[in-house]
Amino acid sequence: MAARPPFTDSDTADEAVRATCDDATTCKRFATSKGYWKDPYVQHFVRSVGGTEGSGINRGYYALVRGVNHLLDAFIQKTECDCQIINLGAGLDTTFWRLKDENRLPRKYFEVDFPTVVARKIHNIKTKPPLSKPIIETHSTDSLLLDGHSLDSDRYCVIGADLRDISNLDEKLKKFQLNPEIPTLLLSECVLVYMTPAQSSSLVHWAADTFHTAMFINYEQVNMADRFGQVMIENLQRRLCNLAGVEVCQSLDSQKERFLKAGWEQADALDMMTVYGVLPQDDVERIEHLEFLDEKELLLQLLQHYSICWASKDKLKLGLSQVAF
Repeated sequence: MAARPPFTDSDTADEAVRATCDDATTCKRFATSKGYWKDPYVQHFVRSVGGTEGSGINRGYYALVRGVNHLLDAFIQKTECDCQIINLGAGLDTTFWRLKDENRLPRKYFEVDFPTVVARKIHNIKTKPPLSKPIIETHSTDSLLLDGHSLDSDRYCVIGADLRDISNLDEKLKKFQLNPEIPTLLLSECVLVYMTPAQSSSLVHWAADTFHTAMFINYEQVNMADRFGQVMIENLQRRLCNLAGVEVCQSLDSQKERFLKAGWEQADALDMMTVYGVLPQDDVERIEHLEFLDEKELLLQLLQHYSICWASKDKLKLGLSQVAF
């Protein structure tokens, strides 16, 4: 499954990695076109449906979307929507629109990514009414703050920033009314792996230090020391994509340790094969009938090399440590 970091600068390596943002969105668009899950908004962010990924990749994205949404929705339920969400390296994600449709928006939904992706996303929002209308409907005045690299409304905010520059990130989020005193969910999908361990540790430390009641959901590679993991690394390197943080992806324990060492009270992690096995089985049976799968061993290996790690701290005693699969 495609991965992509939220970095700036225009050198060749960063450009190659940024391009995989489109890969991930195209894959999700293709999977939704096949009926794996519903997302009427992703079509507005991608130029084509694609169609070359195969049923194994589609099931992998299904597990990703269902798994992350399970934890995100549980957090929203625990906080009764009295919270904020920060999607780090959000790319062309559509979660804000899903939550709006379900009448489960947090107080404010923030997205951060590098300025070139943010500029594209803002352009799509400005020019496509199905995207702009829900934002306008949740805004109390006639005017939005809008420029080339940021959009700010009452309930939705997109910011162009470099996640490696913590002081600048913190400054920009607070400029757009981030509130450290309310429960906060941070979400990253194949983002930290493109940072060095020191850089991702700084980001995770910042989150733990800033919010007293929070949850962090991180989806990315795991078990990368075996041969299959090495092939994944080599394939990405051929595309000039360097996994700078791969040493943190050696095991589920190493994934959890990143959070525990940074001040989070609790951390859990599951590989995606396990997540796939505990998702609602009636829906899993439904999607398994959508396409014939002739590469079951490849799907198994793929799911064993991605994971969801989630960490929490809970000063308000909302029961965040109970959030699980």
